[in-house]
Amino acid sequence: MNRIMSADEAIGLIKDGDVICFNTFVGIESPVALNEALYRKYKQKNKPKNLTLISSAGFGNWDENGNAEGYIRDGAVEKIICGHFGAMLSTKKLILEDRFEAYNLPLGCISHAIRAQAGGLPGALSKVGLDIFVDPDIDGPGINNISKDKSLVKKVELEGEEFLYYQLPKINIALIKGTSVDPKGNISFDDMYMSGDALSIVQAVKANHGKVIVQVDRKIIVPSRPRNTIIPGCLVDAIVVVEPEPRHAVFECLTGGFEIPYSQWKDWDEMLDNMTQTKSTSSVAGRTIGRRASKELKPGDIVNIGIGIPETISYYARKYGILKDVTLTVESGGIGGFPAKGTVFGAMIGAACMVDIANLFDLYDNGGLDICFMGALEVDKEGNVNSHRGPGAYAGIGGFANITAKTKTVVFCMTFNAKGLEITRVKDKVTINKNGDIPKFVDKVSSISFSAKRALKNKQKVMYITERCIFELTEKGLRLKEVYPGVDVQKDILDLLPFELAE
Repeated sequence: MNRIMSADEAIGLIKDGDVICFNTFVGIESPVALNEALYRKYKQKNKPKNLTLISSAGFGNWDENGNAEGYIRDGAVEKIICGHFGAMLSTKKLILEDRFEAYNLPLGCISHAIRAQAGGLPGALSKVGLDIFVDPDIDGPGINNISKDKSLVKKVELEGEEFLYYQLPKINIALIKGTSVDPKGNISFDDMYMSGDALSIVQAVKANHGKVIVQVDRKIIVPSRPRNTIIPGCLVDAIVVVEPEPRHAVFECLTGGFEIPYSQWKDWDEMLDNMTQTKSTSSVAGRTIGRRASKELKPGDIVNIGIGIPETISYYARKYGILKDVTLTVESGGIGGFPAKGTVFGAMIGAACMVDIANLFDLYDNGGLDICFMGALEVDKEGNVNSHRGPGAYAGIGGFANITAKTKTVVFCMTFNAKGLEITRVKDKVTINKNGDIPKFVDKVSSISFSAKRALKNKQKVMYITERCIFELTEKGLRLKEVYPGVDVQKDILDLLPFELAE
C-alpha cells in the first residue's frame, strides 16, 4: 500500500500556515511519532511555521518536552484553539507569556464546530457559553493579551432566541492516532481508550481539501468488522506504522478488550491509581466533601463526575452501594463504566458504550444528565463559579461549560478555602483546626465558568458542598442549606464570607 510511509515523509504533507486538528483527549491517544517528526523538520528547516492547532480536549502527554510541546515552544505555532490545556505543561505557561495567540472554547462546542465543518457548514450554534467568559459580551475566548480574533465566537439571534455561534478556521490537516490499518487502508481503534471525534475531523479535512495523516500500531491482514472501522481508507492520505512501547497489563482494562464486571472496578481502579495519578486528591477535607456529595445520587441517575475533589465521590458511592445503580459518563465518549483518573483521564474501566465526543455532548447540551459533580476555584455572592482560571495559571474550561449548562442538578465540590486548610473528622463531627490562606468564596469571581443567572433561568438545582457546610443557589444569591456537626456557624462560616447570605 503506497499510503504507508515514514513519519518524516508524512509530515512533509504539512505546509506553512496549515490548520492542524488533533484527536487527542487531554493526555491520551496522541500521535506522538508524528509530533516528534514535525518537531524534527522544524528544527532542521524552520518549517512548517505559522501553524494553527485545534483540539477539543487538549493534546499534551504530561511532559513539557514531549509530544507537540517542542515545536510550539520553538515558534512553529501562530495560534492554538483548545478546550483544555491541563496536560500541556509547557504550552500553558507560554500562553500567559503572550508567545502566540491562544483561545479557550468549551470542549463540546469545539467538537460540534468540527462536526459542522465535516458537513460543509461554517460553524455550530449553541446556548452553551452564554453569560460566561467565552461570551463576547463578557470577555470572549482569548486567553492572553494578543488573542483578539473575534470570529471564533459570535452572539446571534435566531427566531427571538440568543445563541453563540462557534466558527473554527478551516481545518486542512488531521493528525490522528489509531490502532491498525487493513489492506484497504481502513483504520480501526480496537485498542484505543476512545475514538473521540476522529471521523468528524477527517471528514472536515476532506471537505476543506486537506490531508489526513494517521499513526497506527500495526498492519493487519484480516480487516476489522465494518462497525469497528472508524476511518475508511478512502479518506486517508498517509499512514505511519509505529510499534507502540510496551505498557503495563493494567492499562488493557481501558481498551474494552475484555469484560470487567462491576465487582472488579475497584481493583482495576486501585491498580491504575498507583501508576497514573499526577497528584493526590485524598485529604480529610476532600473525603468529607466526597462523602456528603455522594448522598445526592439516586438510583437511575445519569452522571458526570469531574476531576479533583469530585473524584472522591465514586469511592463513597461504591461504599454506600449506589454506584451500581447509576450510569457514569466521561467526556471522551464513555458511558456506563468507571472513569479513570490521573494521566489516563478520559479512559474508562468497563465502559458499556463508547460514542463520539460530539454525540455525548449532544446528550450533555440537551440536559440529558441528571446530576454532575464539578470542582470550583471561586464562587461569588451571586453563585457564579470560576473553575478554569487561577492566579498566574490556566487550565481551561474543558467540558465543564457544556456539562453544567443544562444538567438538572449541579453540585460544586470545593473546600471553603485553600492553601493550609486543616480539618479533622470523627464520624460526622467536623473540626476546623486551621483555615487556608486563600478564600474561595469571593465578592466577584475573576472569570465566569458557570453563570448563576443562566442556571436560575434554566430552573437548575445548584449546590455548593464544602468540608464544613452546604450552600444552595436561590434567586437572591447563596443560602446556607446545611452545617455539619461540630462547625461553628459564626466563626467557621459567616465571619469568613465577604458577602451576606440570602435568608
